[in-house]
Amino acid sequence: MTYAPSRLREEIAYIAYHFHWPREDILDLTHRERGQWVAEIARINTRAGEGG
Repeated sequence: MTYAPSRLREEIAYIAYHFHWPREDILDLTHRERGQWVAEIARINTRAGEGG
């Protein structure tokens, strides 16, 4: 399975911005792992936005 390079860049930027991980480390993650981290960051941001 392949997916758009723009989507990969979005995932990398999102994780790097929030966790300050190097690009190479993020690229070492599988697609599934990156998706899990993206989802976790989104949950953290949602909770923070709700004040909790």
